[in-house]
Amino acid sequence: MLVEASTMLKLENCKAKDNMASKDTVLEVNDLHTYFFNRRGITKAVDGVSFSLKEGETLGIVGESGCGKTMTALSLLGLVPKPAARIVSGEIILDGEDLVKKTTKEMRDVRGKKISMILQDPQTSLNPVFSIGNQVMEALGVSNKLSRKEMVGRAVDALRNVRVAAPERRMSDYPHQMSGGMKQRVIGAIAISSTPKVIIADEPTTALDVTIQLQYLQLLREIQEETGLAIIFITHDFGIVARMCDRVAVMYAGRIIESGDVRTLFNSPTHPYTQALMASVPQMDRTERLFAIDGQPPALFALPEGCRFAARCSHVKDHCTQEYPPTGQPETDHNVSCWMVDPTWDQTPQEAIS
Repeated sequence: MLVEASTMLKLENCKAKDNMASKDTVLEVNDLHTYFFNRRGITKAVDGVSFSLKEGETLGIVGESGCGKTMTALSLLGLVPKPAARIVSGEIILDGEDLVKKTTKEMRDVRGKKISMILQDPQTSLNPVFSIGNQVMEALGVSNKLSRKEMVGRAVDALRNVRVAAPERRMSDYPHQMSGGMKQRVIGAIAISSTPKVIIADEPTTALDVTIQLQYLQLLREIQEETGLAIIFITHDFGIVARMCDRVAVMYAGRIIESGDVRTLFNSPTHPYTQALMASVPQMDRTERLFAIDGQPPALFALPEGCRFAARCSHVKDHCTQEYPPTGQPETDHNVSCWMVDPTWDQTPQEAIS
């Protein structure tokens, strides 16, 4: 199911940053479309996604599997699986440059140095036949022109920064000599080794035990506070969102259907899909049967004309199935794509026309 049990946290544990408004914007995504082209037609994996990210800020992107979270991340990195997929339109502005317009060669200079990614499975992300040191130095060599001595020093520093004990000795170790939690720290060291401004963490705690998850999340927060990193946290766990994120974007069928400050979203979830996700979170004090969202998300190659959640929504009206809803703002900096926030929602058709 969408949300893992035992990690749902109370709102008072949500991270708060009152000075975020004064921070500079490091990443801005405008109307991003990434499509797959195949025999079935066009699969709209990312279909008009927009968001921004400030220095030192953490944005959580949540949603069911297949909603477009990871494809959004791969689009930011210029790693969409070509030729089957490509970025059709939109802007990805990082440090004042549009990454969509960059060539494959130019993107190699961006990845690692300006934007990096922590993958979710440390078991398959590290090469078993190369030492830890070689793998960290390889990432440094791609992003920077350094001598071997400089790369060794930077690699040791990166391992030390992610709290790997005795980093000089660990440089010669191989992945099989490390625990899952330690491997994930190495993945983090590779990601931060070239001091990027933005890191995308794609389900980085999925393969870790619950106790190790907490340690790793605390580590990421400490690194962020020390370096001013901006983080995009892709997850299906609202507990992680509550603990780590400043803002949240809820994705469904390739689009962001609700976004806002983490406290606002937890206190006032407005879109029926967001409400359903919140209701499906297991909690220790509940004794009733767990709530499950009926139905399945629509196929991305055969999307409906209207709201993409309409077939599963308990509030659906005729208008919902005919036209995609505009984005409304029930509160400042709280965006919702749902007809329920439209002023005419509770009116009869005759009243709405008049």
